[in-house]
Amino acid sequence: MPSQGLSTQIRAVTTKADSEMFLDVPALVYANDPHWVPPLRSDIAKQFAPTNPFFKYGKLQQFIALDQSAKQPQAVGRVVAAINQRLIEKEGKNIGLFGFFECVSDFLTAKALLEAACQWLVEQGMSVVRGPIDLSTHNNCLFLVDGFDDPPMVMMPYNPFYYREFMEHDGWHKAKDAYAYDFSVDKPLSEKFEKAYRVACKSGITFRPLRTKGEEFEQDCLSLYNLFTRAFSDNWSSTPRTEAEFLEEAKSLQSLVDPDIFPVAEDNGEMVGFFMGLPNYNIALKHIGGKLNWLGILKFLWYRRQIDQGRIIAMCSLPEYRRKMLPLALIYLGMQGGSQKRKPYKRAELSWVWEDNFASRKLIEASGGKIYKTYRIYEKTL
Repeated sequence: MPSQGLSTQIRAVTTKADSEMFLDVPALVYANDPHWVPPLRSDIAKQFAPTNPFFKYGKLQQFIALDQSAKQPQAVGRVVAAINQRLIEKEGKNIGLFGFFECVSDFLTAKALLEAACQWLVEQGMSVVRGPIDLSTHNNCLFLVDGFDDPPMVMMPYNPFYYREFMEHDGWHKAKDAYAYDFSVDKPLSEKFEKAYRVACKSGITFRPLRTKGEEFEQDCLSLYNLFTRAFSDNWSSTPRTEAEFLEEAKSLQSLVDPDIFPVAEDNGEMVGFFMGLPNYNIALKHIGGKLNWLGILKFLWYRRQIDQGRIIAMCSLPEYRRKMLPLALIYLGMQGGSQKRKPYKRAELSWVWEDNFASRKLIEASGGKIYKTYRIYEKTL
């Protein structure tokens, strides 16, 4: 087990100074971790701003663990307890969430933080707690439990290896695992994927890159939102985003999209599928220290030239188009787009996929994907 020698006080975040200490915790936890990529500090802070749409259907409480032996107050851990009313209504039980968890290597501090979150959830009438989920599975979620040898891809979680020990020692149990798959872009797909593309084309399906400019981008985003809502509405521990929430996130990614690895499929002008790839911007973000000021922007623009990896975030096909070989056709186009001679991509990650999503896993593994990271959501009865 990690050490158990700190003397800490758990405190609810109530002041601006508390909020700043809350945001400072990861820099302490990962100070000597070569794989950690600092998230943008402003993005984390924004999730606790009153303007976050989450507060229309949820509430939360932030906590920090203060090292009492330090000469000046220093937070050595943090956690957020949250209630997402949409999730409660969907699952029909009082499920609370914990998220934004970070802690130095001290079990008693971690235990006290988690107990504070659970106690707050009990006071709100919750009977089960699940996490880590940062308010919603559309945000950061999951603990990495296996595969610590590689840095995380863009928009993927990362944590110290000892978090798993914390959870198991504190009596939490696995709710569900998820996997990340590794792909070698240099390795060609089997012929059946190109054949599937030809079959899809003959059936009347047309393909094109995602449009990234002006009104055309907004139109494509609305189509993507409708597809997401239809195709992923039954995902475990997930509830649909509002159109406004989806469009806000899409606009934040607009300038980062590579259309060559983001093909969409249409039938008579209606979007019926997509393959969502994104360059691994973590390679550049690692160098800016979580602050996108003028210097951070210059560093990002400089280091983005080194990006030679991509992450496949999602792939979607409406069920009625699977017989027309649309999923295989989209994989073929996405991988073709990333392996062009003028493209830098040497490898790709498809992440994440729930362990019991056997249909998707079978397709991914047939494409040559190999599991190389495992993530976990935990639960506990309150």
